[in-house]
Amino acid sequence: MKFIHLSDLHIGKRVNEYSMLEDQEYILKQITSIIDEEKPHGVIIAGDVYDKSVPSAEAVALFDDFLVGLSKRKLNVFVISGNHDSPERIAFGGRLMEQGGIYLSPVYNGEIAPVTLEDEYGKINVWMLPFIKPAHVRKFNEDAEINSYTDAIKLAVDKLEINTNGRNIMITHQFVTGADRTESEEISVGGSDNVDVSVFAPFDYTALGHIHRPQNCKSEKVRYSGTPLKYSFSEAKDNKSVTVVELGEKGSLDVKTVPLIPMRDMVEIKGKYEEIMLRDFYKDTTYGEDYIHITLTDEEDIPDAIGKLRTVYHNLMKLDYDNLRTRSTNVIEGADMAEKKSPIEHFSEFYKLQNNSEMNEIQREFIENLIADVWEGET
Repeated sequence: MKFIHLSDLHIGKRVNEYSMLEDQEYILKQITSIIDEEKPHGVIIAGDVYDKSVPSAEAVALFDDFLVGLSKRKLNVFVISGNHDSPERIAFGGRLMEQGGIYLSPVYNGEIAPVTLEDEYGKINVWMLPFIKPAHVRKFNEDAEINSYTDAIKLAVDKLEINTNGRNIMITHQFVTGADRTESEEISVGGSDNVDVSVFAPFDYTALGHIHRPQNCKSEKVRYSGTPLKYSFSEAKDNKSVTVVELGEKGSLDVKTVPLIPMRDMVEIKGKYEEIMLRDFYKDTTYGEDYIHITLTDEEDIPDAIGKLRTVYHNLMKLDYDNLRTRSTNVIEGADMAEKKSPIEHFSEFYKLQNNSEMNEIQREFIENLIADVWEGET
């Protein structure tokens, strides 16, 4: 039985104040085309359907279109809530939608019933565990000792009536220890939300959501599909994909990926202003429409740099500098008034601490003239 594993759609997300809805609509259509080519029996969406617990009307409409399209293809679709979602909103209408093969995770109540599918090798049980915290599990297990996320998820799994002689799929949304994170995920201080991968040993495949970079966790049996789009520049060099999972008889698992090509890529550029504004630098690229992070290495700030750069790089999201001044780690402290120094000496020291370089002759002459005007007539 073949499944398409997706997660972390984050529909409605804004990145550096840019709405990603158009890009998300584009990539969901591409995913639908991949589904038509692969002809899976089911589609898994492992949490963070939306970027906010109260999504916009546009975000809801886009996901509705996607689900309707999948339903028309007579697919089984499994959707769980992630840490960005409202469990109640994701669960709404779930019992009605099951009639059309759309299975939505209910709000966690301490019990989970599997969805059972069947192929030529027998039954496959699909377990749907939405994003939960230790507090959610304690609520239904007051006598249990739960000190960590691993304790909580292990207890939730142990309570499932799993027939390990059969085939079982787990869909959940958690941070598994050792997974490679990016800047666009919510991170708990000290990594306190870690779940040990051993918790998922009873399952033939665990479809994970939460981490945005596609990756296996020790084996292909436990896998993050990653986001379909890049949501931070820490992902600029990542290759996004959908994961295709095929379970044969018990113990037989085949996992592959199909690449996704975004409408607009995320690109990082570094160099001097004059260099990156040359036509020869950008003429053979898609930089004009890509989402861009530019790091200027000029020592002097460029007046209205963002406005000028956007005449070429239309979707410039982020601009910063890498030069002697920005690399400075000096601490600027108050002057020692007991030490007799002239105003120009004090200012020169201040400038060097702030900019990690000495003033040039033009700057020094300007400051000397300014000081002379300020202290005119004083000895």
